[in-house]
Amino acid sequence: MCTDCGCSITDSVVAHSHGDDEHGHSHDHHKAHEHLHHNPQLNDKKTIEVISKILDKNDHEAGHNRSHFDKHGVLAINLMSSPGSGKTALLEKMADLAKFKFGVIEGDLETSRDADRIKAKGIPAYQIQTGSACHLDAFMVHKGLHAMPLTELDVCFVENVGNLVCPASYDVGAHLNIVLVSIPEGGDKIEKYPVMFAKADLILITKTDLLPHFDYDIAHEKAEARKIKPNVDILEVNIKDDESIERVIDWIEFKRSMRN
Repeated sequence: MCTDCGCSITDSVVAHSHGDDEHGHSHDHHKAHEHLHHNPQLNDKKTIEVISKILDKNDHEAGHNRSHFDKHGVLAINLMSSPGSGKTALLEKMADLAKFKFGVIEGDLETSRDADRIKAKGIPAYQIQTGSACHLDAFMVHKGLHAMPLTELDVCFVENVGNLVCPASYDVGAHLNIVLVSIPEGGDKIEKYPVMFAKADLILITKTDLLPHFDYDIAHEKAEARKIKPNVDILEVNIKDDESIERVIDWIEFKRSMRN
């Protein structure tokens, strides 16, 4: 649960105090964090009940999002990682190599730079600026999916906010989760953030071209990942190596074929 930043607690406060749209969605998720800093009590029974209600409400909306993607025959994939692991670079490269058509819902605290990079590749992208919120939730993604030309897409990626903690607790309505971890991050992230990697359907170990410059044992990291989730798929990615990107594309195509 998102108890480290506490954003989930204040979602309910904001939703009640600022009003919802016609779908019952809060418009002020990103303002919630400011409130938390003055109310950091996360362990009392009432707070736990509030968090549970918020996650239940989010899960309900996530199911609605999945149904919406299903209706249009679109495979939705949630991309999660630390900042700088290569999520946007991966999508840019896939724009050059993938045969399936895709769009991207981008999540960042500020700026539209990642969405602009994707659009420059001719890929439809919608930027969500979360303010201080450290993750996307199902309500934010719901707004984004309505901005996507779903009838023209095969896949919709949700590029989540760079964070290895909070996004793991919020179902956004995707069918699959891909988690990236890069060589420069060091060889301990999988052990330190097991909740995130337990959510992964596919783990991408990225920036493998930098292996000569870092003390990083890929075999060990794969073993640690499979202690957490024995059946998880793992691929090594080098953005300069088209074959490594094509293996990711093939994995996605296989998952698409399993749904058809």
